[in-house]
Amino acid sequence: MTRIDKENFSEEQFDQLLRFFQVFSNESRLKLIGHLANGEKSVGELANLLGIKEPTVSHHLSEMKGIGLVDVRAKGTMRIYRLNAKALESMSKDIFAQPNLAALVKRSEMTDEERVLRTWVKDGRIIDIPAQEKKKQVVIRWLADQIPADRRWTEREFSEWLMQFHEDYATLRRYLVDSDYMTREKGIYWRTLKDTAA
Repeated sequence: MTRIDKENFSEEQFDQLLRFFQVFSNESRLKLIGHLANGEKSVGELANLLGIKEPTVSHHLSEMKGIGLVDVRAKGTMRIYRLNAKALESMSKDIFAQPNLAALVKRSEMTDEERVLRTWVKDGRIIDIPAQEKKKQVVIRWLADQIPADRRWTEREFSEWLMQFHEDYATLRRYLVDSDYMTREKGIYWRTLKDTAA
């Protein structure tokens, strides 16, 4: 798990935090952590101790390994798991430090639109155009809000202006027209008066 940067609490860090809490919100995973704290165990041993099926144990261990909470090594044909106590301690310190908890609260109070813009727009430039339609519309709506309402542009002028936001100006131009934020007629573009606060 990467160290939390309280000033720039990214989508990735927020997702890691959610995964951390998901791991600890499951009773079987908590029991697995307890058993692994007592020493290395195989999937079969853990399944017997918990009274659940091996595939279920493997799934839980995979989730725990995904956040760095357990390590695995091969022993013949078996996989042996152990608790990564240092990672657990580090995660706990990072997550439960007061500034990070405050950042988590601040992050959870952000609107979905604010989270999308924080992820996809940096220093007034679009980092990338989201593939997911809902997120793409948030970014396009933000871009539309940057366009002066009282100006008419030739295609070349508008393309050059769009380049300050992203190198793929043609795609941005098309999305703005398709989403009715811009009108195009005879090679001239202008801002469509449409409420973007939706």
